[in-house]
Amino acid sequence: MTEAEIVFYTNPMSRGRIVRWMLEEVGRPYRTVVLDYATTMKAPDYLALNPMGKVPAITHRGAVVTECAAICAYLADAFPEANLAPATDDPLRGAYYRWMFFAAGPVEAAVTAKSVGLLPPPEKSTMVGYGSFDQAVETLDYAVSQGGPWLLGDRFTAADVYVGSQVSWGLMFGTLPTRPVFQAYAERLAARPAAVRAREIDDALVAAQKKGGA
Repeated sequence: MTEAEIVFYTNPMSRGRIVRWMLEEVGRPYRTVVLDYATTMKAPDYLALNPMGKVPAITHRGAVVTECAAICAYLADAFPEANLAPATDDPLRGAYYRWMFFAAGPVEAAVTAKSVGLLPPPEKSTMVGYGSFDQAVETLDYAVSQGGPWLLGDRFTAADVYVGSQVSWGLMFGTLPTRPVFQAYAERLAARPAAVRAREIDDALVAAQKKGGA
């Protein structure tokens, strides 16, 4: 392994699918290390990289990056030739950060809280970053309804990979309401060649795992 190599730690039945898609959008070679939840994900060598014992994670140029939004942002900046992030002096950089981290923060927190029955009562909504589940959903609707196919209009970025994954999974698992704007956005994202390649790779790994466990 060289420092410049991208090593991708994942399990095909995890949020690692988001990073797989991002890596395919970047278009640079990478090596995949598939970890098992009960064993290798909790092994000392992996815990030395990610003490959480969770995937995904990447290593690249001596850096360890965990958390899907952080990995997407890192890869977009590490490989500017892929054109997946506005330049630092581009006014669109603000909206790019805004929506990526809105999805990583308020949206994920609100969806998780609702899924496990832990939404705060209305009188305590100011104590949580997302306010209320309905506020988070309405703001997400606003983000994907700004007139372009992507969050930044005609410009597809790493924010679409991350936010789009949240929308697609929310529709798949019923944790987000089925709205035409969400469905149309998810369909556009699913049709991207990199997204198709990523699904095919991970679906093949899932099939291999099931066959191996049969």
